[in-house]
Amino acid sequence: MRKYDAGRWGKFGLFFVLLVVGLTGASPLQAQRSVWQRGATLEKLYAGAAGEGPAWHPKIGLVASHGSVYLMRDGEDPQIYKKDLGTNGLMWDVDGRLWCCQPSKNRVIRLEADATETVVTDKFEGAPYNQPNDITIDVAGRIYFSDPKYGPHEDLPQQDDKGRPVEGVYRVDLDGTVTRVITHEVDRPNGVLITRDQKYLYVAGNNNSVKGGERKLFRFEVMDCCGTVLLETKTLVYDWGSSRGPDGMAEDVKGNIYVAGGLNSDDVAVEDNSQKGGIYVFSPNGKLIDFIAVKVDEVTNCAFGGKDLKTLYITAGGTLFSMQTKNRGVITAGL
Repeated sequence: MRKYDAGRWGKFGLFFVLLVVGLTGASPLQAQRSVWQRGATLEKLYAGAAGEGPAWHPKIGLVASHGSVYLMRDGEDPQIYKKDLGTNGLMWDVDGRLWCCQPSKNRVIRLEADATETVVTDKFEGAPYNQPNDITIDVAGRIYFSDPKYGPHEDLPQQDDKGRPVEGVYRVDLDGTVTRVITHEVDRPNGVLITRDQKYLYVAGNNNSVKGGERKLFRFEVMDCCGTVLLETKTLVYDWGSSRGPDGMAEDVKGNIYVAGGLNSDDVAVEDNSQKGGIYVFSPNGKLIDFIAVKVDEVTNCAFGGKDLKTLYITAGGTLFSMQTKNRGVITAGL
């Protein structure tokens, strides 16, 4: 960053720099690297149809989870795409199939092009899953999904070989083989994201129901040949401290990672609002470079879409928002 030159800029220039820092909460460097289109503001699109998800397909449109799976197209009211599925994370593949985490039935399913359901996996080593939460797909077609447990936490069905409860991350290969790729390395995995270059798996550790629980974003290296997660490469990207931790994620073509997280309310038993609710943006080397506030709790997920893939769709408190970005986003349906 260029050193401040008082002779060139004078008092007004210094005042402007300080004003930018004070209003945005970002450093001057972060302000210069903003990922949002100039003049863009957060836009509220729909209420009551977007608790989680979301996922965008260039031919079908945007879907989101809110009890049922809703389909949303510009200028139209939300329509039910699939009724009463009880899904969370959603992801389209290149064949127009919708992969769904279905915590209501402890499984991962796939909606075929004709909307019929296929059960992808409902057990690991003979035991049901906890609550499959979020999903990501690599270029080979392998899927990864997280399996936390929110709410009552006794007698989790997934356990390790010593009988300890497991909230893990799993990989499903093209032949249907399921492998647990993360066991205890992350306290309570929530959002997951395989990067476009297939080098990294981001995992959101989001143990928000326990005071002092983990609220951190981690990154692991992945072997693109086989999808093996290299656990020894675990890297901390960001710590939300005592606030609400990270949730769903998206990536743009520059490799920046957009993460839903934080909290606005000051009336929560085991969390605080020291990290405000919104979308946190991290550079490929893990630096926080931008933020947009979303003042509706809880901010759960985000995904790119729109004709030019420069619309970031955000789910928060059952409401769908959008924000325009400078860079195109990455979507699995367009790989």
